[in-house]
Amino acid sequence: MDNQHSPHHPLLPPTHEQYPDTAKPSAIVSLAKWVLKLAMWVIFLVWMSVIFLYPSSLATQLFENWVQATQQSPFGITGAIFLTFSAPLLAIAIIAAVYLIVSHDEEPYKKKIKEKPRWRLWTMPVLVEGPLEVVTAGELVGILVVLGYVFWALYCYTLRMLAADYFTHSTFKELSVVVLEVIGVRLGSIGLFCLGFLFLPISRGSILLRLIDIPFEHATRYHVWLGHLTMIIFTLHSLAFVIGWSIQGRLLQQLMEWKDVGIANLPGVISILAGLLMWITSLPKLRTKNFELFFYTHQLYIIFVVFLALHVGDFVFSIAAGGIFIFMLDRFLRFVQSRTTVDVISAKALPCGTVELVLSKPKSLRYNALSFIFLQVRELSLLEWHPFSVSSSPLEGENRLAILIKVLGKWTERLRGKILNDKAKQISSDKHSPVMTVSVEGPYGHESPYHLMYENLILVAGGIGISPFLAILSDVLHRIRDGKTCLPKKILVVWAIKTSDELPLLSTLNVDSICPFFADKLNIDISIYVTRQSQPPSEGEIQGSKVSSICPLSKGSNMSVLVGTGDNVWSGLYVIFSTLGLVFLVGFMDLFYINPFHIIKWWYKGLLFLLCMVASVVLFGGLVVALWSLWEQYISSKGTSDHNNDIENVDEESPKHSFAQKDLNSNALATSTTIEYGLRPNFEEILGSVSENWGKVDIGVLICGPSTLQSSVAKAIRSHNMGRRSHHPIFHFHSHSFDL
Repeated sequence: MDNQHSPHHPLLPPTHEQYPDTAKPSAIVSLAKWVLKLAMWVIFLVWMSVIFLYPSSLATQLFENWVQATQQSPFGITGAIFLTFSAPLLAIAIIAAVYLIVSHDEEPYKKKIKEKPRWRLWTMPVLVEGPLEVVTAGELVGILVVLGYVFWALYCYTLRMLAADYFTHSTFKELSVVVLEVIGVRLGSIGLFCLGFLFLPISRGSILLRLIDIPFEHATRYHVWLGHLTMIIFTLHSLAFVIGWSIQGRLLQQLMEWKDVGIANLPGVISILAGLLMWITSLPKLRTKNFELFFYTHQLYIIFVVFLALHVGDFVFSIAAGGIFIFMLDRFLRFVQSRTTVDVISAKALPCGTVELVLSKPKSLRYNALSFIFLQVRELSLLEWHPFSVSSSPLEGENRLAILIKVLGKWTERLRGKILNDKAKQISSDKHSPVMTVSVEGPYGHESPYHLMYENLILVAGGIGISPFLAILSDVLHRIRDGKTCLPKKILVVWAIKTSDELPLLSTLNVDSICPFFADKLNIDISIYVTRQSQPPSEGEIQGSKVSSICPLSKGSNMSVLVGTGDNVWSGLYVIFSTLGLVFLVGFMDLFYINPFHIIKWWYKGLLFLLCMVASVVLFGGLVVALWSLWEQYISSKGTSDHNNDIENVDEESPKHSFAQKDLNSNALATSTTIEYGLRPNFEEILGSVSENWGKVDIGVLICGPSTLQSSVAKAIRSHNMGRRSHHPIFHFHSHSFDL
């Protein structure tokens, strides 16, 4: 795929003359970026080649020679294996941090060039139904590469096993046991490499995810796929040994064995049991019915990793240590950020069964209109965190961030009930001060706002899925008003809702106050489909409902900038210092403890290695985080007066917060809005009409809604792209739906 025209780069980028805020990078910056990018590609390709070739006989022999040549070094065998399989990942992370720092002040736009529409692997849906749901061509290539590695490794190990002298054993029983043990060892080796990548996609604010510009809601799918593959391999690995031990008649003895030198079986049993419990409770049907069970059992990953280190020892564990260390870096930052309580500027219970929270944030916090946050309300639960899309533009207010929450489950019902109860108490007693203790992780999202990289957009939403698209529309309108970089010229919104009660959500976008003259530069069409009503409500059914709103007292605390798209310099220093700390601690431990005292217990050395990983993050990384937090407090203190001005009471009777269907008609978008009752959107017809009217262009199609909606849109996109005529557009699929 051509990187210059990837979905994360603009399709028709503006010139500096058109948009003065678009900075042209200097020759030195461009050269530095080129060198850093080349270094990352070289390290990555060499690293991947080593992993792919490792199962072959020649590569294994070369690796054994490398280990023997370096085992007398201070780091020993562990250092050699770590340097081969984990260090390249950390090196890429460090270079990525420098790359993001160098690129920080640049807009992701280049000179505007008239060009034809182009196909892009990552936006081309090829599989639209099935267990994997919608899969793009780029994702399919990735799946085939991973599966190809697994089958290649199995093929190489099978050839090596057939070439060995295992078949000289006198009895079939002995042969079966030996073959099963060899198969178990080889499967364990493959599983470790899969495990090394398993934790990367769920490192929410990871430098690596930001480098390749994959948002967490997309990366979660890759974690799920890798999780299934890893657990299948580890389960087969365990079964091979269990069957072999059963044939020998010493199953219980082997399961309880804990060797000092060699593989300790009992920790492995504990690790695989924890993994199986996580795996079973993460299956879609069980996860959907009982999310809390899935959430709590998934915390067993700590048991899984700790006992895996005890099971295999330090040098085998170091194969997967790089990915786990990246996750530790992210998890520690999230822990620190989640300890901070965030001001709730206002909490509103809207008549349509939706809650709006406006949270306080510092000016330095970076996010884009397609970001989301994880939210905890301590009065409702001390453990539950729920993801919600941001519904406000980053240009809407320097000190505030808004989210819309649809009441769909027990937690959201309790949240709405708390707002209504606090409002009732506030009315009955002037002394009542509502309290809502909120913590936030994030915001997470694309490093670059890809909704600004298309001149033509189709936004498809289902129900509350309109929330991020309200942020997109607000962002585009603010940019037009302020003369900032903004490519979109045509936007079609297709919104499917169950009843007309949800229509007032669109009125939360006050176009008149943002940019009343937008029609001169932007064409917006909105098609709304009310699927469960055959006709519009009568005049008597339309009532101007009031909004129950509370304004909790402020303590002056903003959202933290430690996670998500935080400060690139501090993020880079955090990764660099933590990695150097790991090298220092492991070397210090080897020189002054393991070697002088002749520590040989594998499980104990595995535990020490894991403790060094944790200590390097907490001590060395923690020092950077402490300084980062102090810097954040210093910067935030400058904006305290502005922050206090944002804490304002909301009048329940104010027309701004009184919603009814008639408000939609008075909106500036009314002339371009059509509402269909009793119908579902026919995406084949919609895309067909767009193809004829918009011509030969690139069109970004963003979908936020249930999996059925995504599949319907993806199927229509695939159909139109495959049957595309020369004068028709190319549709690019982008999913913005989040599902844990």
